[in-house]
Amino acid sequence: MSAVDQLFVKLRAENRKALMPFLTAGDPDIATTEAIIREIGAAGADMCEVGVPYSDPIADGPVIQASYQRALDRKFKLGEVFDMGTRLKGQVEIPLVTMVSYAIIYRVGIAKYVELAKAAGYAGAIVPDLLVEEAEPMSKICREADFSLIQLVTPTTTRERQVRIAELSSGFLYYVSVTGITGERTKLPPDLVDNVGWLREQTNLPICIGFGISSPETAAQLAPVSDGLIVGSAIVRRIAAATDSAGATKAAVDFVRELRAAIS
Repeated sequence: MSAVDQLFVKLRAENRKALMPFLTAGDPDIATTEAIIREIGAAGADMCEVGVPYSDPIADGPVIQASYQRALDRKFKLGEVFDMGTRLKGQVEIPLVTMVSYAIIYRVGIAKYVELAKAAGYAGAIVPDLLVEEAEPMSKICREADFSLIQLVTPTTTRERQVRIAELSSGFLYYVSVTGITGERTKLPPDLVDNVGWLREQTNLPICIGFGISSPETAAQLAPVSDGLIVGSAIVRRIAAATDSAGATKAAVDFVRELRAAIS
């Protein structure tokens, strides 16, 4: 089992929901990203998604798009993500996964990317633009390496396609709560509970909800129907608003603590 699988076994035994903050690697700089990761576990995070900046946004809203661009403007390189993971190995207990475009993985080579990421201490990868028709080779490589391949299901994904995505995924399924891009929202779709309930009947994988979780109140609403919650834009926005690295770290950690309290 990957570290992601082990986490969900533990959480289910404890009847707890996973809290998974998203951070953009290198925004405002890689040292700050690393500092935040070192502290969020103690604040209540169970896993951290590390976004790999990419010049062609996939489903990213303006907040995350801007964070990617800031990192790229500072000459961010993929190797920084692996170097950071290596430094953090043995120092943080929560699993780390990358959120990374398939274009980047394909350029590196699937097997090579998995090898590099796992060697750097990452437990899996969320690949939002990997088509299910092309996912089987990566799914096989990841299973053989005990490296989780986490894929997205959206409200517009056909049910037949949802089942196939679940078959080729591991770790957990990332359920996109809304149609559209990432970002904070005050209202979520009324059919969200039914859609997640149907998907839960099709797979044994944990189902975690992301996109649109803007506050502890929103998190508390979704916690009962999910195995975990992914919070990105609301954290990235707080980091961007800080005036220095210490302030960014404090803002992220304080918000994670608020979210944990809301879903505990």
